[in-house]
Amino acid sequence: MRPDGPLVLGVDSGGSGFRVALAAVAPGERPTAGRRGAAGAVARVVGSREFGTPVPTGPGGIDAPWLVERLVPVARELLDDAGAGGLRPVAAAVGAAGMAGLGDGLRALLPGALGAALGVRRLALASDAVTAYAGALGTVPGTVVAAGTGLVALGTDLVRWRRADGWGHLLGDCGSGAWIGRAGLEAALRAHDGRRGGSPALLARAEALFGPAAGLPGRLYPRTDRAAVLASFAPEVARCAADDPVAADVLVCAARHIAEAAAAVHPAGGAGDVALTGGLFRIGDPLLVPLREELARQLPGVRPVSAAGDPLSGALALAAALAADAPGLPAEPGLLDTYGN
Repeated sequence: MRPDGPLVLGVDSGGSGFRVALAAVAPGERPTAGRRGAAGAVARVVGSREFGTPVPTGPGGIDAPWLVERLVPVARELLDDAGAGGLRPVAAAVGAAGMAGLGDGLRALLPGALGAALGVRRLALASDAVTAYAGALGTVPGTVVAAGTGLVALGTDLVRWRRADGWGHLLGDCGSGAWIGRAGLEAALRAHDGRRGGSPALLARAEALFGPAAGLPGRLYPRTDRAAVLASFAPEVARCAADDPVAADVLVCAARHIAEAAAAVHPAGGAGDVALTGGLFRIGDPLLVPLREELARQLPGVRPVSAAGDPLSGALALAAALAADAPGLPAEPGLLDTYGN
């Protein structure tokens, strides 16, 4: 069945893979300024693909030719599967991890490549934090905390963006899955050594997952996916928290860091909600209960909410807004760049 309405393309490129979706914008429907979660009302997905291989990053930044070589055939396949005939996407949005500092190649290549190969006339290139925001809150002021292996907070008053953390597991990402996992393993090793602050419960879980504690540095330090391995221990910290005060305290400290990042970027005067998005928050109440308490203390009167949508729906929302000439969110070099007319 031929899609009804202009077509838009959305891409979500993260640390564990990338996703592509094709959507039709409802005829005559425009994104509504000030509407939370507008993505679902504007663009109806007609097809999507998900790939477990992330876009490579090298000395030159994100590998733009690699992405184009895979994105264009997938987009054509989605168009064919949707029965689009001669229709082409009028707009596209790509959200990518590392876009701000590593996206020069994408900004140089994608506008021309997607125009030539797919007929895309308008393009948004965004940080994955921006697409997370667009999916979670739509086009209203507020703050989004995106937390999984890493963590970043992004807030806007719809005039400018403010960003906190997102510095990676060696320099920041405080309160993230990698941070919680590292703190839990440190407590495990303290118990192994007989030092204060150790947790026998976490030591038992660490050795069950990774083997004898003495060999943990040799198994962990050489790995290129070290952050993901650290984050894999965060659910174990949450499982131990009910009966282990050391594990519970790790999550209380994580909640404090997360709330500090949100408070640093939230619009002046407290306008808007704080949306929580990402896999970290699936560990549930052991983290969410202290996090709600910290948010109430650091941002009194601000409501924490669940995300209305994910970063892929946010990319589609940005593309639909471009197609309707109603961008809604502020453009800012490195965070949200737009191309075309």
